[in-house]
Amino acid sequence: MPKAPNKKFTTSSNGGATVSAEKHMNSVFKFNTNLGQHILKNPLVAQGIVDKAGIKPSDIVLEVGPGTGNLTVRILEQARKVVAVEMDPRMAAELTKRVHGTPQQKKLEILLGDFMKTELPYFDVCISNTPYQISSPLVFKLLNQPRPPRVSILMFQREFALRLLARPGDSLYCRLSANVQMWANVTHIMKVGKNNFRPPPQVESSVVRIEVKNPRPNIDFNEWDGLLRIVFVRKNKTIAAGFKSNNVLEILEKNYKTFLATNDDAMVDDKASMTDVVKSKIEQVLTETGFSDKRASKLDQTDFLKLLYAFHQVGIHFA
Repeated sequence: MPKAPNKKFTTSSNGGATVSAEKHMNSVFKFNTNLGQHILKNPLVAQGIVDKAGIKPSDIVLEVGPGTGNLTVRILEQARKVVAVEMDPRMAAELTKRVHGTPQQKKLEILLGDFMKTELPYFDVCISNTPYQISSPLVFKLLNQPRPPRVSILMFQREFALRLLARPGDSLYCRLSANVQMWANVTHIMKVGKNNFRPPPQVESSVVRIEVKNPRPNIDFNEWDGLLRIVFVRKNKTIAAGFKSNNVLEILEKNYKTFLATNDDAMVDDKASMTDVVKSKIEQVLTETGFSDKRASKLDQTDFLKLLYAFHQVGIHFA
């Protein structure tokens, strides 16, 4: 991952922020809701979130979007160190000011920049009042860390949280549900009403716990995700319908040509067009597995794994 040009707010020996231009910023400013800035104001909810993380005295905690620090100050009481990633310089300055002169001052490091472009240091736990625009990218960035966190306690908009938790047959079950549940165990922690925030968001929120499976499933992420992208395009249509798209066929044909070029033992009928060969193999797999007329909205991890394995057996790949 390329290193992001992020600034760091660290506390010096005299407690000042290294970004001096913002040292004396007024603590009253307008929140930018376009950046998902809704500050959690209820201290009981904030403490409940931190307590659910099970922070150890030796832990390094990553906080995404700390805002003015209502969660941060509670995390600092329990963790060895907090690394807070904040996009808004005003918020970073406020947080720096808030811990100035306290015992927690030296335990806080603020990375100023876009979380999705930030190269993250090692951390044991992640806590986030997540800006809604980065909910899905944030989850997958955490899942794909070389050394993923032991546990993540994340606040999302209610519907997004319910999608993470949805099971086959549920109305909200989707590619996100199937994908995240392959790599992690997801549990619901608490509902958080909109009046617990300043300013109040338009929707309710929920807090979830995400624990990455250890050991990780021995599956290529891009292959798994590639299959799910196809079958969930229209989750209530048949699986076979998803493979009739010209775009899908072009991608699978290209991947099949790559497979043939790297496998000397692979054989193909010279008289048949490559497109026809790929179509034939897709039909063969869907028929033999019995998934042709099934719908993605009803299938579980075992079903998708069976389907992926069957495609790989005939040289069809998704990444």
